[in-house]
Amino acid sequence: MPDSPPVPAVRRSGALAVGAGIFLSRIAGLVRERAIAHYLGITPEAGAFRAALRIPNLLQNLLGEGVLSASFIPVYARLNAEGKHADAARVARAVGTLLALVASAIALLGVLFAEPLVEVLAPGFHGASRVLTIDLVRILFPGVALLVLSAWCLGVLNSHRKFFLPYVAPVLWNVAMIATAIVAGRHFAGHDDDVARWLAYGAVIGSGAQLLVQLPSVIAILRGLRPSLALGDPGVRATLRAFGPVLLGRGSVQLSSYVDQVIASFLGDTIVAAIANAQTLALLPVSLFGMAVSAAELPEMASATGTTDERAAALRDRLRVALRRVVYMVVPSAVALVAIGQPIVALLFQSGRFGAADVREVWIILAGSALGLSAGTQGQVLKSAFYALHDTRSPLYAALVRVAITGSTGWIVALPLRAALGYDAVWGAFGLTASAGFAAWVEFLLLRRWLATKLGTVPIPTRLGLGALGAASVAGALGYGAAWLAGQLGANEIAQAVPAVGVFAAAYLGVTLAAGVPEARGLVRRVPVLRKLIRRS
Repeated sequence: MPDSPPVPAVRRSGALAVGAGIFLSRIAGLVRERAIAHYLGITPEAGAFRAALRIPNLLQNLLGEGVLSASFIPVYARLNAEGKHADAARVARAVGTLLALVASAIALLGVLFAEPLVEVLAPGFHGASRVLTIDLVRILFPGVALLVLSAWCLGVLNSHRKFFLPYVAPVLWNVAMIATAIVAGRHFAGHDDDVARWLAYGAVIGSGAQLLVQLPSVIAILRGLRPSLALGDPGVRATLRAFGPVLLGRGSVQLSSYVDQVIASFLGDTIVAAIANAQTLALLPVSLFGMAVSAAELPEMASATGTTDERAAALRDRLRVALRRVVYMVVPSAVALVAIGQPIVALLFQSGRFGAADVREVWIILAGSALGLSAGTQGQVLKSAFYALHDTRSPLYAALVRVAITGSTGWIVALPLRAALGYDAVWGAFGLTASAGFAAWVEFLLLRRWLATKLGTVPIPTRLGLGALGAASVAGALGYGAAWLAGQLGANEIAQAVPAVGVFAAAYLGVTLAAGVPEARGLVRRVPVLRKLIRRS
Protein backbone atom coordinates (compact mmCIF):
# COMPACT_ATOMS: atom_id res chain seq x y z
CA MET A 1 0.00 0.00 0.00
CA PRO A 2 2.63 2.67 0.86
CA ASP A 3 4.21 4.62 -1.99
CA SER A 4 7.13 6.18 -0.20
CA PRO A 5 7.66 7.30 3.40
CA PRO A 6 6.96 10.91 4.28
CA VAL A 7 9.83 13.36 4.13
CA PRO A 8 11.04 13.62 7.76
CA ALA A 9 12.39 17.13 7.38
CA VAL A 10 8.92 18.64 6.94
CA ARG A 11 7.58 20.01 10.20
CA ARG A 12 4.15 18.87 11.36
CA SER A 13 3.60 21.14 14.34
CA GLY A 14 1.63 23.66 12.31
CA ALA A 15 -0.90 21.15 11.02
CA LEU A 16 -1.18 19.59 14.48
CA ALA A 17 -1.89 22.98 16.04
CA VAL A 18 -4.48 23.78 13.38
CA GLY A 19 -5.98 20.33 13.75
CA ALA A 20 -6.17 20.64 17.53
CA GLY A 21 -7.87 24.03 17.33
CA ILE A 22 -10.30 22.85 14.64
CA PHE A 23 -10.99 19.65 16.57
CA LEU A 24 -12.01 21.56 19.68
CA SER A 25 -14.12 24.04 17.71
CA ARG A 26 -15.79 21.22 15.75
CA ILE A 27 -16.56 19.28 18.92
CA ALA A 28 -18.14 22.45 20.29
CA GLY A 29 -19.95 22.77 16.96
CA LEU A 30 -21.37 19.27 17.28
CA VAL A 31 -22.62 20.09 20.77
CA ARG A 32 -24.16 23.26 19.31
CA GLU A 33 -25.89 21.29 16.56
CA ARG A 34 -27.20 18.76 19.06
CA ALA A 35 -28.60 21.55 21.23
CA ILE A 36 -30.31 23.19 18.24
CA ALA A 37 -31.64 19.83 17.04
CA HIS A 38 -32.94 19.05 20.54
CA TYR A 39 -35.02 22.22 20.75
CA LEU A 40 -35.94 22.75 17.08
CA GLY A 41 -35.57 19.33 15.43
CA ILE A 42 -36.18 19.36 11.66
CA THR A 43 -39.01 21.88 11.70
CA PRO A 44 -39.94 24.83 9.45
CA GLU A 45 -38.39 27.15 12.06
CA ALA A 46 -35.16 25.13 11.97
CA GLY A 47 -35.17 25.39 8.18
CA ALA A 48 -35.68 29.16 8.38
CA PHE A 49 -32.79 29.50 10.83
CA ARG A 50 -30.46 27.40 8.66
CA ALA A 51 -31.33 29.34 5.53
CA ALA A 52 -30.95 32.67 7.32
CA LEU A 53 -27.57 31.68 8.73
CA ARG A 54 -26.25 30.80 5.29
CA ILE A 55 -27.37 33.99 3.56
CA PRO A 56 -25.16 36.44 5.52
CA ASN A 57 -22.42 33.81 5.65
CA LEU A 58 -21.91 34.67 2.00
CA LEU A 59 -20.14 37.81 3.21
CA GLN A 60 -17.99 35.86 5.64
CA ASN A 61 -17.02 33.23 3.06
CA LEU A 62 -16.28 35.77 0.34
CA LEU A 63 -14.23 38.18 2.42
CA GLY A 64 -13.11 35.82 5.14
CA GLU A 65 -10.57 33.09 5.70
CA GLY A 66 -10.39 31.50 2.25
CA VAL A 67 -9.87 34.72 0.31
CA LEU A 68 -7.49 36.19 2.86
CA SER A 69 -5.45 32.98 2.97
CA ALA A 70 -5.01 33.04 -0.79
CA SER A 71 -4.40 36.76 -1.32
CA PHE A 72 -3.03 38.21 1.93
CA ILE A 73 -0.96 35.44 3.54
CA PRO A 74 1.40 34.80 0.57
CA VAL A 75 2.30 38.52 0.39
CA TYR A 76 2.51 39.03 4.16
CA ALA A 77 4.49 35.81 4.79
CA ARG A 78 6.96 36.58 1.99
CA LEU A 79 7.67 40.07 3.37
CA ASN A 80 8.32 38.64 6.82
CA ALA A 81 10.51 35.87 5.37
CA GLU A 82 12.59 38.57 3.65
CA GLY A 83 12.95 40.47 6.94
CA LYS A 84 10.73 43.38 5.83
CA HIS A 85 8.67 43.38 9.03
CA ALA A 86 7.67 47.05 8.91
CA ASP A 87 6.40 46.65 5.35
CA ALA A 88 4.50 43.52 6.36
CA ALA A 89 2.82 45.30 9.28
CA ARG A 90 1.84 48.19 7.01
CA VAL A 91 0.22 45.78 4.56
CA ALA A 92 -1.65 44.02 7.36
CA ARG A 93 -3.04 47.27 8.79
CA ALA A 94 -4.15 48.51 5.37
CA VAL A 95 -5.86 45.21 4.49
CA GLY A 96 -7.56 45.14 7.90
CA THR A 97 -8.85 48.70 7.46
CA LEU A 98 -10.23 47.96 4.00
CA LEU A 99 -11.91 44.80 5.23
CA ALA A 100 -13.53 46.63 8.14
CA LEU A 101 -14.95 49.29 5.84
CA VAL A 102 -16.20 46.88 3.17
CA ALA A 103 -17.63 44.35 5.63
CA SER A 104 -19.46 47.06 7.58
CA ALA A 105 -20.96 48.53 4.41
CA ILE A 106 -22.12 45.14 3.13
CA ALA A 107 -23.54 44.21 6.54
CA LEU A 108 -25.60 47.41 6.54
CA LEU A 109 -26.86 46.67 3.04
CA GLY A 110 -27.72 43.14 4.15
CA VAL A 111 -29.88 44.47 6.98
CA LEU A 112 -31.63 46.96 4.69
CA PHE A 113 -32.22 44.51 1.83
CA ALA A 114 -32.89 41.31 3.77
CA GLU A 115 -36.27 40.77 2.13
CA PRO A 116 -35.10 40.71 -1.52
CA LEU A 117 -32.12 38.57 -0.49
CA VAL A 118 -34.46 35.95 0.93
CA GLU A 119 -36.62 36.16 -2.19
CA VAL A 120 -33.58 35.37 -4.35
CA LEU A 121 -31.80 32.80 -2.18
CA ALA A 122 -34.77 30.95 -0.66
CA PRO A 123 -37.57 31.40 -3.20
CA GLY A 124 -39.29 28.20 -2.10
CA PHE A 125 -40.09 29.64 1.34
CA HIS A 126 -43.56 31.09 1.84
CA GLY A 127 -45.74 32.41 4.64
CA ALA A 128 -44.39 32.27 8.20
CA SER A 129 -41.11 30.57 7.13
CA ARG A 130 -40.33 33.42 4.74
CA VAL A 131 -41.15 36.14 7.31
CA LEU A 132 -39.05 34.45 9.99
CA THR A 133 -36.10 34.01 7.62
CA ILE A 134 -36.14 37.73 6.78
CA ASP A 135 -36.14 38.67 10.49
CA LEU A 136 -33.25 36.31 11.21
CA VAL A 137 -31.15 37.63 8.32
CA ARG A 138 -31.48 41.17 9.69
CA ILE A 139 -30.29 40.02 13.10
CA LEU A 140 -27.38 37.95 11.79
CA PHE A 141 -25.73 40.25 9.26
CA PRO A 142 -23.84 42.52 11.73
CA GLY A 143 -22.30 39.47 13.40
CA VAL A 144 -20.90 38.20 10.13
CA ALA A 145 -18.98 41.47 9.66
CA LEU A 146 -17.26 40.69 12.98
CA LEU A 147 -16.35 37.22 11.69
CA VAL A 148 -14.70 38.75 8.62
CA LEU A 149 -12.39 40.75 10.87
CA SER A 150 -11.79 37.59 12.89
CA ALA A 151 -10.59 35.94 9.66
CA TRP A 152 -8.17 38.84 9.14
CA CYS A 153 -6.75 38.13 12.61
CA LEU A 154 -6.38 34.50 11.59
CA GLY A 155 -4.37 35.53 8.52
CA VAL A 156 -1.95 37.60 10.59
CA LEU A 157 -1.51 34.93 13.27
CA ASN A 158 -1.10 32.07 10.78
CA SER A 159 1.64 33.95 8.96
CA HIS A 160 3.57 34.06 12.24
CA ARG A 161 2.98 30.29 12.74
CA LYS A 162 0.49 30.98 15.55
CA PHE A 163 -2.13 28.44 14.52
CA PHE A 164 -3.92 27.23 17.63
CA LEU A 165 -5.58 30.43 18.89
CA PRO A 166 -7.35 31.51 15.67
CA TYR A 167 -8.66 28.01 15.01
CA VAL A 168 -9.85 27.42 18.56
CA ALA A 169 -11.49 30.88 18.77
CA PRO A 170 -14.75 29.63 17.15
CA VAL A 171 -15.31 27.62 20.34
CA LEU A 172 -16.53 30.90 21.86
CA TRP A 173 -19.02 31.35 19.00
CA ASN A 174 -20.30 27.83 19.58
CA VAL A 175 -20.49 28.28 23.35
CA ALA A 176 -22.59 31.42 22.91
CA MET A 177 -24.94 29.51 20.61
CA ILE A 178 -25.17 26.53 22.96
CA ALA A 179 -25.98 28.73 25.95
CA THR A 180 -28.58 30.65 23.95
CA ALA A 181 -30.18 27.43 22.68
CA ILE A 182 -30.53 26.03 26.20
CA VAL A 183 -31.89 29.23 27.75
CA ALA A 184 -34.22 30.09 24.87
CA GLY A 185 -35.31 26.47 24.36
CA ARG A 186 -36.43 26.17 27.95
CA HIS A 187 -37.89 29.65 28.29
CA PHE A 188 -39.73 29.69 24.94
CA ALA A 189 -40.73 26.01 24.77
CA GLY A 190 -43.49 25.66 22.19
CA HIS A 191 -42.58 28.95 20.49
CA ASP A 192 -40.01 27.82 17.94
CA ASP A 193 -39.88 31.18 16.16
CA ASP A 194 -38.72 32.90 19.35
CA VAL A 195 -36.10 30.21 19.93
CA ALA A 196 -34.78 30.81 16.41
CA ARG A 197 -34.58 34.58 16.95
CA TRP A 198 -32.64 34.19 20.19
CA LEU A 199 -30.28 31.78 18.49
CA ALA A 200 -29.55 34.52 15.94
CA TYR A 201 -28.73 36.98 18.74
CA GLY A 202 -26.47 34.34 20.30
CA ALA A 203 -24.60 34.03 17.00
CA VAL A 204 -23.89 37.78 16.96
CA ILE A 205 -22.63 37.69 20.57
CA GLY A 206 -20.39 34.73 19.74
CA SER A 207 -18.99 36.54 16.68
CA GLY A 208 -17.86 39.42 18.87
CA ALA A 209 -16.22 37.05 21.35
CA GLN A 210 -14.38 35.21 18.56
CA LEU A 211 -12.88 38.48 17.33
CA LEU A 212 -12.00 39.91 20.73
CA VAL A 213 -10.06 36.87 21.91
CA GLN A 214 -7.63 37.20 18.97
CA LEU A 215 -7.13 40.96 18.98
CA PRO A 216 -4.54 41.17 21.82
CA SER A 217 -2.14 38.82 19.98
CA VAL A 218 -2.61 40.69 16.69
CA ILE A 219 -2.04 44.04 18.40
CA ALA A 220 1.19 42.72 19.91
CA ILE A 221 2.44 41.48 16.52
CA LEU A 222 1.53 44.65 14.59
CA ARG A 223 2.40 46.95 17.49
CA GLY A 224 -0.97 48.63 17.40
CA LEU A 225 -4.08 48.81 15.24
CA ARG A 226 -3.64 52.17 13.57
CA PRO A 227 -6.08 52.42 10.63
CA SER A 228 -4.38 52.76 7.27
CA LEU A 229 -5.44 53.23 3.68
CA ALA A 230 -2.00 52.86 2.12
CA LEU A 231 -3.40 51.70 -1.20
CA GLY A 232 -0.21 52.67 -3.02
CA ASP A 233 1.97 50.28 -1.01
CA PRO A 234 3.37 47.52 -3.30
CA GLY A 235 2.34 44.79 -0.86
CA VAL A 236 -1.19 46.15 -0.62
CA ARG A 237 -1.43 46.39 -4.41
CA ALA A 238 -0.22 42.79 -4.76
CA THR A 239 -2.82 41.66 -2.22
CA LEU A 240 -5.61 43.52 -4.01
CA ARG A 241 -4.56 42.14 -7.39
CA ALA A 242 -4.79 38.61 -6.03
CA PHE A 243 -7.96 39.44 -4.12
CA GLY A 244 -10.11 39.87 -7.23
CA PRO A 245 -9.54 36.45 -8.87
CA VAL A 246 -9.68 34.69 -5.49
CA LEU A 247 -12.90 36.51 -4.63
CA LEU A 248 -14.39 35.36 -7.92
CA GLY A 249 -13.20 31.82 -7.28
CA ARG A 250 -14.62 31.74 -3.77
CA GLY A 251 -17.70 33.51 -5.05
CA SER A 252 -18.26 30.84 -7.66
CA VAL A 253 -18.03 28.12 -5.01
CA GLN A 254 -20.44 30.06 -2.80
CA LEU A 255 -22.71 30.53 -5.79
CA SER A 256 -22.77 26.75 -6.14
CA SER A 257 -23.69 26.42 -2.48
CA TYR A 258 -26.48 28.95 -2.81
CA VAL A 259 -27.78 27.36 -5.97
CA ASP A 260 -28.07 24.16 -3.92
CA GLN A 261 -29.97 26.08 -1.25
CA VAL A 262 -32.33 27.56 -3.82
CA ILE A 263 -33.03 24.09 -5.20
CA ALA A 264 -33.37 22.63 -1.69
CA SER A 265 -35.90 25.30 -0.73
CA PHE A 266 -38.24 23.82 -3.36
CA LEU A 267 -37.86 20.41 -1.69
CA GLY A 268 -39.20 21.86 1.57
CA ASP A 269 -37.97 23.87 4.54
CA THR A 270 -37.39 20.69 6.56
CA ILE A 271 -35.03 19.40 3.84
CA VAL A 272 -33.00 22.62 4.19
CA ALA A 273 -32.58 21.83 7.90
CA ALA A 274 -31.65 18.19 7.17
CA ILE A 275 -29.01 19.24 4.62
CA ALA A 276 -27.49 21.61 7.18
CA ASN A 277 -27.16 18.80 9.72
CA ALA A 278 -25.60 16.51 7.12
CA GLN A 279 -23.12 19.19 6.07
CA THR A 280 -22.05 19.66 9.69
CA LEU A 281 -20.86 16.07 9.75
CA ALA A 282 -19.48 16.04 6.22
CA LEU A 283 -17.37 19.13 6.89
CA LEU A 284 -15.82 17.63 10.02
CA PRO A 285 -13.12 15.55 8.24
CA VAL A 286 -12.64 18.31 5.66
CA SER A 287 -11.94 20.80 8.43
CA LEU A 288 -9.87 18.51 10.65
CA PHE A 289 -7.61 17.21 7.89
CA GLY A 290 -7.95 19.22 4.68
CA MET A 291 -8.20 22.66 6.27
CA ALA A 292 -5.64 21.86 8.96
CA VAL A 293 -3.02 20.71 6.49
CA SER A 294 -3.67 23.35 3.82
CA ALA A 295 -3.76 26.20 6.37
CA ALA A 296 -0.44 25.13 7.88
CA GLU A 297 1.19 24.52 4.51
CA LEU A 298 0.27 27.83 2.83
CA PRO A 299 2.66 30.10 4.80
CA GLU A 300 5.40 27.47 4.52
CA MET A 301 4.95 27.17 0.74
CA ALA A 302 4.72 30.94 0.33
CA SER A 303 7.97 31.40 2.27
CA ALA A 304 9.98 29.13 -0.05
CA THR A 305 12.86 30.97 -1.69
CA GLY A 306 15.46 30.22 -4.34
CA THR A 307 15.30 29.61 -8.06
CA THR A 308 12.15 28.50 -9.85
CA ASP A 309 13.33 24.88 -9.84
CA GLU A 310 14.26 25.03 -6.15
CA ARG A 311 10.86 26.45 -5.21
CA ALA A 312 9.11 23.80 -7.32
CA ALA A 313 11.11 21.05 -5.57
CA ALA A 314 10.23 22.50 -2.16
CA LEU A 315 6.53 22.61 -3.03
CA ARG A 316 6.60 19.03 -4.32
CA ASP A 317 8.17 17.85 -1.06
CA ARG A 318 5.52 19.59 1.01
CA LEU A 319 2.71 18.34 -1.23
CA ARG A 320 3.96 14.75 -1.01
CA VAL A 321 3.66 14.70 2.78
CA ALA A 322 0.51 16.82 3.00
CA LEU A 323 -1.49 14.83 0.44
CA ARG A 324 -0.57 11.49 2.00
CA ARG A 325 -1.75 12.64 5.41
CA VAL A 326 -5.00 13.96 3.98
CA VAL A 327 -5.73 10.78 2.01
CA TYR A 328 -4.92 8.48 4.93
CA MET A 329 -7.45 10.21 7.19
CA VAL A 330 -10.18 11.40 4.82
CA VAL A 331 -10.77 8.23 2.79
CA PRO A 332 -11.83 6.20 5.88
CA SER A 333 -13.88 9.16 7.10
CA ALA A 334 -15.88 9.12 3.87
CA VAL A 335 -16.43 5.36 4.04
CA ALA A 336 -17.49 5.59 7.70
CA LEU A 337 -20.11 8.25 6.92
CA VAL A 338 -21.71 5.80 4.48
CA ALA A 339 -21.22 2.46 6.24
CA ILE A 340 -22.00 3.48 9.84
CA GLY A 341 -23.41 6.95 9.25
CA GLN A 342 -26.85 6.14 10.64
CA PRO A 343 -25.73 5.31 14.20
CA ILE A 344 -23.27 8.22 14.10
CA VAL A 345 -26.07 10.65 13.19
CA ALA A 346 -28.24 9.15 15.93
CA LEU A 347 -25.45 9.51 18.50
CA LEU A 348 -24.83 13.14 17.65
CA PHE A 349 -28.32 14.48 16.92
CA GLN A 350 -31.13 12.19 18.10
CA SER A 351 -32.61 13.99 21.08
CA GLY A 352 -35.77 15.91 21.92
CA ARG A 353 -37.45 17.06 18.70
CA PHE A 354 -34.93 15.16 16.52
CA GLY A 355 -36.33 11.67 16.02
CA ALA A 356 -35.45 8.37 14.30
CA ALA A 357 -37.05 9.42 10.99
CA ASP A 358 -34.90 12.57 11.00
CA VAL A 359 -31.80 10.42 11.57
CA ARG A 360 -32.53 8.38 8.44
CA GLU A 361 -33.04 11.51 6.30
CA VAL A 362 -29.79 13.10 7.42
CA TRP A 363 -27.89 9.83 6.85
CA ILE A 364 -29.14 9.54 3.27
CA ILE A 365 -28.08 13.11 2.49
CA LEU A 366 -24.76 12.55 4.28
CA ALA A 367 -23.99 9.54 2.09
CA GLY A 368 -24.20 11.78 -0.97
CA SER A 369 -21.81 14.30 0.59
CA ALA A 370 -19.27 11.56 1.37
CA LEU A 371 -18.68 10.84 -2.32
CA GLY A 372 -16.57 13.98 -2.85
CA LEU A 373 -14.78 14.26 0.50
CA SER A 374 -11.41 12.95 -0.65
CA ALA A 375 -11.36 15.09 -3.79
CA GLY A 376 -12.45 18.21 -1.91
CA THR A 377 -9.80 17.91 0.79
CA GLN A 378 -6.97 17.12 -1.62
CA GLY A 379 -8.14 20.03 -3.75
CA GLN A 380 -7.70 22.40 -0.81
CA VAL A 381 -4.05 21.39 -0.50
CA LEU A 382 -3.45 21.83 -4.24
CA LYS A 383 -5.02 25.30 -4.11
CA SER A 384 -2.55 26.28 -1.39
CA ALA A 385 0.27 25.42 -3.80
CA PHE A 386 -1.30 27.59 -6.52
CA TYR A 387 -1.70 30.50 -4.13
CA ALA A 388 1.89 30.13 -2.92
CA LEU A 389 2.91 30.47 -6.58
CA HIS A 390 0.71 33.59 -6.84
CA ASP A 391 -1.53 31.84 -9.36
CA THR A 392 -5.11 32.69 -8.44
CA ARG A 393 -6.66 32.15 -11.86
CA SER A 394 -6.26 28.38 -12.15
CA PRO A 395 -8.29 27.69 -8.97
CA LEU A 396 -10.88 30.18 -10.27
CA TYR A 397 -11.32 28.38 -13.57
CA ALA A 398 -11.54 25.00 -11.84
CA ALA A 399 -14.15 26.41 -9.43
CA LEU A 400 -16.25 27.72 -12.33
CA VAL A 401 -16.32 24.24 -13.87
CA ARG A 402 -17.33 22.83 -10.50
CA VAL A 403 -20.19 25.32 -10.20
CA ALA A 404 -21.51 24.51 -13.66
CA ILE A 405 -21.54 20.77 -12.98
CA THR A 406 -23.03 21.07 -9.49
CA GLY A 407 -25.80 23.43 -10.55
CA SER A 408 -26.87 21.59 -13.68
CA THR A 409 -26.75 18.01 -12.38
CA GLY A 410 -28.16 18.96 -8.97
CA TRP A 411 -31.13 20.73 -10.55
CA ILE A 412 -31.87 17.81 -12.87
CA VAL A 413 -31.78 15.18 -10.14
CA ALA A 414 -33.61 17.19 -7.48
CA LEU A 415 -36.41 18.73 -9.54
CA PRO A 416 -37.36 17.58 -13.08
CA LEU A 417 -36.13 13.98 -12.67
CA ARG A 418 -37.84 13.69 -9.28
CA ALA A 419 -41.05 15.07 -10.76
CA ALA A 420 -40.89 12.49 -13.56
CA LEU A 421 -40.04 9.48 -11.38
CA GLY A 422 -41.81 10.52 -8.18
CA TYR A 423 -39.12 9.64 -5.62
CA ASP A 424 -39.09 11.20 -2.17
CA ALA A 425 -37.69 14.69 -1.48
CA VAL A 426 -34.86 13.27 0.63
CA TRP A 427 -33.53 11.39 -2.41
CA GLY A 428 -33.66 14.66 -4.32
CA ALA A 429 -31.45 16.11 -1.57
CA PHE A 430 -29.15 13.08 -1.92
CA GLY A 431 -28.87 13.92 -5.61
CA LEU A 432 -27.85 17.49 -4.73
CA THR A 433 -25.02 16.41 -2.42
CA ALA A 434 -23.89 13.58 -4.71
CA SER A 435 -23.68 15.92 -7.71
CA ALA A 436 -21.52 18.26 -5.64
CA GLY A 437 -19.23 15.31 -4.87
CA PHE A 438 -18.89 14.42 -8.55
CA ALA A 439 -18.08 18.06 -9.36
CA ALA A 440 -15.41 18.07 -6.64
CA TRP A 441 -13.63 15.19 -8.40
CA VAL A 442 -13.68 17.04 -11.71
CA GLU A 443 -12.24 20.15 -10.02
CA PHE A 444 -9.52 18.08 -8.35
CA LEU A 445 -8.44 16.50 -11.63
CA LEU A 446 -8.23 19.90 -13.29
CA LEU A 447 -6.17 21.34 -10.44
CA ARG A 448 -3.80 18.37 -10.57
CA ARG A 449 -3.30 18.70 -14.32
CA TRP A 450 -2.68 22.45 -14.24
CA LEU A 451 -0.37 22.31 -11.23
CA ALA A 452 1.74 19.66 -12.98
CA THR A 453 2.57 22.21 -15.70
CA LYS A 454 4.17 24.39 -13.02
CA LEU A 455 5.86 21.79 -10.82
CA GLY A 456 6.65 19.08 -13.35
CA THR A 457 4.79 16.45 -11.36
CA VAL A 458 2.20 16.48 -8.59
CA PRO A 459 2.82 13.67 -6.07
CA ILE A 460 -0.75 12.36 -5.75
CA PRO A 461 -0.69 9.23 -3.49
CA THR A 462 -2.81 7.03 -5.75
CA ARG A 463 -1.60 3.70 -4.34
CA LEU A 464 -2.17 4.90 -0.80
CA GLY A 465 -5.65 6.10 -1.74
CA LEU A 466 -6.66 2.76 -3.24
CA GLY A 467 -5.17 0.87 -0.31
CA ALA A 468 -6.91 3.14 2.18
CA LEU A 469 -10.20 2.60 0.35
CA GLY A 470 -9.77 -1.16 0.55
CA ALA A 471 -8.85 -1.08 4.25
CA ALA A 472 -11.73 1.30 5.00
CA SER A 473 -14.18 -0.93 3.12
CA VAL A 474 -13.19 -3.89 5.29
CA ALA A 475 -13.45 -1.72 8.38
CA GLY A 476 -16.84 -0.40 7.22
CA ALA A 477 -18.24 -3.89 6.80
CA LEU A 478 -17.00 -4.86 10.27
CA GLY A 479 -18.33 -1.64 11.81
CA TYR A 480 -21.73 -2.14 10.17
CA GLY A 481 -21.78 -5.71 11.47
CA ALA A 482 -20.94 -4.52 14.98
CA ALA A 483 -23.85 -2.03 14.87
CA TRP A 484 -26.20 -4.73 13.56
CA LEU A 485 -25.14 -7.18 16.28
CA ALA A 486 -25.62 -4.52 18.97
CA GLY A 487 -29.11 -3.89 17.59
CA GLN A 488 -29.93 -7.60 17.74
CA LEU A 489 -28.89 -7.57 21.40
CA GLY A 490 -31.36 -4.77 22.12
CA ALA A 491 -29.23 -1.62 21.78
CA ASN A 492 -30.87 1.44 20.25
CA GLU A 493 -29.28 3.36 17.38
CA ILE A 494 -27.49 5.73 19.73
CA ALA A 495 -25.87 2.86 21.64
CA GLN A 496 -25.00 1.08 18.38
CA ALA A 497 -22.65 3.91 17.43
CA VAL A 498 -20.10 3.05 20.13
CA PRO A 499 -19.20 -0.49 18.94
CA ALA A 500 -19.59 0.55 15.30
CA VAL A 501 -17.07 3.41 15.55
CA GLY A 502 -14.72 1.43 17.80
CA VAL A 503 -14.61 -1.60 15.52
CA PHE A 504 -14.24 0.56 12.40
CA ALA A 505 -11.32 2.57 13.82
CA ALA A 506 -9.52 -0.49 15.19
CA ALA A 507 -9.95 -2.43 11.95
CA TYR A 508 -8.71 0.41 9.72
CA LEU A 509 -5.70 1.12 11.90
CA GLY A 510 -4.90 -2.59 12.19
CA VAL A 511 -5.05 -3.23 8.44
CA THR A 512 -2.93 -0.19 7.57
CA LEU A 513 -0.37 -1.02 10.26
CA ALA A 514 -0.11 -4.56 8.91
CA ALA A 515 0.38 -3.12 5.40
CA GLY A 516 3.27 -0.99 6.66
CA VAL A 517 1.71 2.39 5.94
CA PRO A 518 4.06 5.10 7.33
CA GLU A 519 1.14 7.33 8.32
CA ALA A 520 -0.33 4.54 10.45
CA ARG A 521 2.97 4.06 12.29
CA GLY A 522 3.28 7.83 12.70
CA LEU A 523 -0.22 8.02 14.16
CA VAL A 524 0.62 5.35 16.71
CA ARG A 525 3.85 7.12 17.67
CA ARG A 526 2.04 10.45 18.18
CA VAL A 527 -0.87 9.06 20.22
CA PRO A 528 0.40 7.51 23.50
CA VAL A 529 -2.85 5.65 24.17
CA LEU A 530 -2.63 3.81 20.84
CA ARG A 531 1.01 2.97 21.43
CA LYS A 532 0.21 1.41 24.82
CA LEU A 533 -2.74 -0.57 23.46
CA ILE A 534 -0.66 -2.02 20.62
CA ARG A 535 2.17 -2.98 22.98
CA ARG A 536 -0.28 -4.78 25.28
CA SER A 537 -1.83 -6.64 22.38
